[in-house]
Amino acid sequence: MYGQIKQDLIAALDEIRQSGLYKHERVLSSSQGAMISVQGGAAVLNFCANNYLGLASHPTVIDAAQKAMQRWGYGLSSVRFICGTQEGHKQLEEKMSRFLQTEDTILYAACFDANGGVFEPFMGADTCILTDALNHASIIDGIRLAKAQRLIYQHADMADLEKKLQESKSSRYRLIATDGVFSMDGDIAPLQAICDLADRYDALVMVDDSHATGFLGRTGRGSIEHCRVMGRVDLITTTFGKALGGAMGGCVSGRKEMIEYLRQKSRPYLFSNSLSPMVVGATLAVLELLSANTELRDRLESNTLYFRQRMTAMGFDIKPGIHPIVPIMLYDEKLAHTMADEMLKKGVYVIGFSYPVVPKGMARIRVQVSAAHSKEHLDTAVDAFQSVGKQLGVIR
Repeated sequence: MYGQIKQDLIAALDEIRQSGLYKHERVLSSSQGAMISVQGGAAVLNFCANNYLGLASHPTVIDAAQKAMQRWGYGLSSVRFICGTQEGHKQLEEKMSRFLQTEDTILYAACFDANGGVFEPFMGADTCILTDALNHASIIDGIRLAKAQRLIYQHADMADLEKKLQESKSSRYRLIATDGVFSMDGDIAPLQAICDLADRYDALVMVDDSHATGFLGRTGRGSIEHCRVMGRVDLITTTFGKALGGAMGGCVSGRKEMIEYLRQKSRPYLFSNSLSPMVVGATLAVLELLSANTELRDRLESNTLYFRQRMTAMGFDIKPGIHPIVPIMLYDEKLAHTMADEMLKKGVYVIGFSYPVVPKGMARIRVQVSAAHSKEHLDTAVDAFQSVGKQLGVIR
C-alpha cells in the first residue's frame, strides 16, 4: 500500500535536494544564546534566532520557570474549560492586557494556534477578510478555515486595500488582517493608514505582532505602539516564543466581547491542552522585566542600527528598515545555502532562506540581531560576511 507514495516522495525529496532547497536541521548541544554550540563542532555566534532580547537563557526567566513548575506542576493534562485553568493563566492574561493596553487576552499553545482560531468564530459566509499578500503562513491557514470571502491585497499597498474594501461593501463584517512586522523582510505594516481605511469603511483590524512584541515601539509594546495606533486595533495576536522568552505559547488580545466569544468558540483553545505552568511563570517574569525599564529594547535598537550601517557600508544588498531582522539579499537559492555553510566555517551561525519560505528568486540570509550580542560579536559577524561575500563574489 505504501509503495507508490514512497517512490514519489523519494523522487520529490531528491528534486528538492538537487534544486538546493533542502532544509537541513543543525543540532545544538547548548542552550539558546548569542553563543551556541553546534553538535560535532565548536562554539559559534548565533545570528538567526528569534531571541531578540536575549531572554531565552536569562537567569531570572529560568528561575521563574523552575519555581512555577515546582509550585504548579509540569502540565495540566486538560483543556482550559474542563480542568486546566490555573491562577497563573488568568494572571498572564491580565498582565498581557495591561502590557498591550487592551481589554482582555486569551492564551493559546502557540501563536500559530491563535491565528488558526481567531478568524473562523467571527467570519462566516456573509463576511470578508482582506489579507496582505505577504502575511505569515499561520494567518493564511487560519483564514482558510473560515467560510468568509477572502480578498488578498498587494503587500502594504493601501490603494489596493481601499479598492478591495470598496469591492466588499456588501459584506456583513470586514476584517483587515496583517502582520505587524513581516518576518522575511523586517518591514513594518503601515498601520496608521490601515486603521484610517478601517474607520472609513467600517472594518475590523487584526495584527499579528509576533516579531514586534517586547521590543518595537518606545516601550516595546510592538508595531501598534511604533505606528501610534494603540487602542485602534481590534485584535492583536502574538507569541511568547520569540522576544518574550523564546519557549512557546501565544495569545489573542483585544476587544472584551471578541475575546469572550473566542473562549466559547475558538477550536484551538477549546481542544488543546492548557499552556504549561513553566511557560506561564517564565512569561510573567519576562513581562515584569520589560515593564521595569527599556534597557534591553534600547540595546537591541543600538545593535541593529550598528549592524545595518556596517553591512550596508560593505556593499551588501540589504532591505532598508529599523528592525533587527536584516535580510541579506542573494536571490540565488544555492548561493544562499552555500553562503550559510561558509559562514558556519567562520564561526557564525546563519541560515539560507529559499522557496517556499520566500518566493522563488528571492533567496537570502536572514540575520537576526539580539540584545545579547556585544559589539565584538557584531564586528566578528560583519568581518565574516565580508570575507565570505568576497569569496563568493557577492561583494567586491
